[in-house]
Amino acid sequence: MGRLTTHVLDTAAGQPAENLKIALFRFVDENAVKVSEYRTNSDGRTDRPMLDENDFAPGQYELQFFAGDYFDTLNLNLPSPKFLDVVVIRFGISETDSHYHVPLLLSPFGYSTYRGS
Repeated sequence: MGRLTTHVLDTAAGQPAENLKIALFRFVDENAVKVSEYRTNSDGRTDRPMLDENDFAPGQYELQFFAGDYFDTLNLNLPSPKFLDVVVIRFGISETDSHYHVPLLLSPFGYSTYRGS
């Protein structure tokens, strides 16, 4: 049974990114259709999979991580405009029985992602 999860770590603070907004989109005929919206918990994860066996399907997806809004809550002294505002990760799901984990390592001036397990 396939599922999609994420985990956001604030590498500048050395802790999970709590209360960060994430929007999930699925592409249908090259149009982005919003599937859902989440907030990370105290562990930097969503409380449930973003897609589970009921909604999990092959296709192109996009996660939007609202990093700028998250950094605003930390009262950091960042330039205006911020270097990072919305971090967009577009990816494909091809295996319907796999776990797709898309973690985000985040700081005000850079990020990294990969397909985790």
